[in-house]
Amino acid sequence: MRVLVIEDDKETALFLQKSLKENGHTADLAHDGEAGLSLANDGVYDVLIVDRMLPRLDGLSLIKSLRSEGNRTPVLILSALGEVDDRVKGLRAGGDDYLTKPYAYSELLARVEALGRRTAPEEQQTRYSVGDLVLDRLSHRVTRGGEHILLQPREYRLLEYLMQHAGQVVTRTMLLEHVWDYHFDPQTNVIDVHVSRLRAKIDKNFEKPLLHTVRGSGYTIRDGPA
Repeated sequence: MRVLVIEDDKETALFLQKSLKENGHTADLAHDGEAGLSLANDGVYDVLIVDRMLPRLDGLSLIKSLRSEGNRTPVLILSALGEVDDRVKGLRAGGDDYLTKPYAYSELLARVEALGRRTAPEEQQTRYSVGDLVLDRLSHRVTRGGEHILLQPREYRLLEYLMQHAGQVVTRTMLLEHVWDYHFDPQTNVIDVHVSRLRAKIDKNFEKPLLHTVRGSGYTIRDGPA
């Protein structure tokens, strides 16, 4: 993917550029809102990473300007402002995702790649498979080794999201936002309970586990050890 990083902290911007390149992407940099807006409109990018607090033109104004001009490139907002109202303002301004500082780079990369897939052909997949586990999005049917597995609606959404990101570490924050539609942490064990139920259904009676807990990070589904 081609990514534009609009971040006024030059050390942070260079680190993001280097890390994105190490993961197979290309990244351009802009250090203020006006330069970022110009590059975003002139270049063809798959994803924009936009810091909320920027000199010359703040991040939310930049995004609003892009959207008013018909630019629909997915935007990940970075901000130290993490209250629910701040997130809502960012999303309503036209942002597609919102990540609060400080953040783990692995989570930023996962979010950027997820945004990039929104307009990619593979986003239209109707069938996901990991090993002998198959999820059919058209019929909402899940099978493993040909055996039908009955899931509750939330368990299905959880599995679907994990399989969309197969091989990647999915954090608790990502699950809360994309499976439960929470943009805050309710401080409950709701994720642990559903992951436990899902694991009992897709792994318990099979020789090889597919759903793994990555201690201190989140969860991953893959055909092999975590």
